[in-house]
This record gives sequence, structure tokens and C-alpha cells, in this order.
Amino acid sequence: MATSDAPFVMLNEAAIAAAELRRDPYDYTYIDNAIDPALKEKVLPDVPQIPWRGSYGLPDLKYGPQFALVVKDLQSDRFRHLVERKFDVDLSKRPSCIVMMGNTTGAYNEGYSHPDSKHKIITVLLGFSREWPYERGKLRILRSNNREDCAFEYPPEFGKMLMFRVCDHSYHGFLPQKGQRVSLQLCYVDSDWYVRKEYVRHRASALAKSNLITRKIVEWAPRKLFS
Repeated sequence: MATSDAPFVMLNEAAIAAAELRRDPYDYTYIDNAIDPALKEKVLPDVPQIPWRGSYGLPDLKYGPQFALVVKDLQSDRFRHLVERKFDVDLSKRPSCIVMMGNTTGAYNEGYSHPDSKHKIITVLLGFSREWPYERGKLRILRSNNREDCAFEYPPEFGKMLMFRVCDHSYHGFLPQKGQRVSLQLCYVDSDWYVRKEYVRHRASALAKSNLITRKIVEWAPRKLFS
């Protein structure tokens, strides 16, 4: 984990700090402008290009220097301290892992409702889609294990951030929608072992999706196997 507490280069600290912590149906917060919209055209060309559906570990992706500055802010102690204060939790000994999503196919098995792994403590999502003009495909904070039982919708657009505390009822998902759905997921987790496991799993998934035949299998298999 990074040890920098220097001022952010890309993130909007004031907006993140000021965002309200909502507690229904579980603890979450939404920041409309976690990155200044004026930086959009500067950052987007440097975002990783992801050809297929599902999530990819950040260490296996190529990206440019402006996006790297965003990642540096997210992995800093300064950002962790913001998250700790927001959720009243100590993350000082909790490592983080980052994965990226680039596309959705609209297949039935995308966006299924789930509460996240018990190994995750806080999940942070940051959008990098140039736009998301669809009604479907927005991440839903759910009141139950039903994608229609929606409390809040998060559009995966540039600079918009969603954070939530993982618990046994932190259900979330989205209605299937084909589109370029670019987002970053940073999770504070309980061990370095889990970080390594996640990156290996996503690396194996990416390898499977690079082959036409296995990609078709991935597209129609339950998403939890290859997400």
C-alpha cells in the first residue's frame, strides 16, 4: 500500500470529504464529482483499453500517465484516511486491490445481485465512461437480493464515485445493458493473500477471454465464475 499523504493531484478531496454517508439499506456514499469534470479530456485517453466483458486486474493493464496519477491518489494514505473517516473504520493494516471493467455485453448473467466477498471491507467504484446514456446498466444499491428492489442508482460516468461498506446484506447489481461501461473498483480487503488470489483469478479470466471459444463459454457462464 502506498504511504503518500501528499495533496491529491486528481481527486476532489473537498467533494469526497463532504459527501453524505447514507445508511439505508446499508452504509454507502455517492460523490458526483470525485474528479473535476474539467480533467475529463485529459484523463480519458490514458484509461486502459479493455476489449471484453468482466473485470481485469490493474497490474495486467496498460495505461497512460494521467490515469496513473488517479491511481496514485486512490492508493495513497490520504485517500485511505478519507475513507476511514467516512465509514469510521481502521484500514491502516488492510491492503487494497484494484480491478477495471470496460464493457458489458447485455447478456442475462451480467449484473447479478450479490453482496461482495466476505474478505472485502470497503468497496470504492470510480467511473471512467465518457457517457452512459442508457436507463439500464447503472449500478444499483439494492434493498434485497432482487435487482428490481433498488434504493439508489450509480451511473458509471467519468469522475462519479460510489463507496459502500461490505456486509451480509450489501446487495448490489445492475440490469443487463450492452455498452462501453468503464469503471475502476478499489477494495480494501482483509489480507495480502486475498489480493494475490484476486489478481490471479482475474488474470486467468482474462486469458480465457482472449480465446474465441473460451470467450463464448465465459459469456454464458454464471458471471461469478469469470467476473
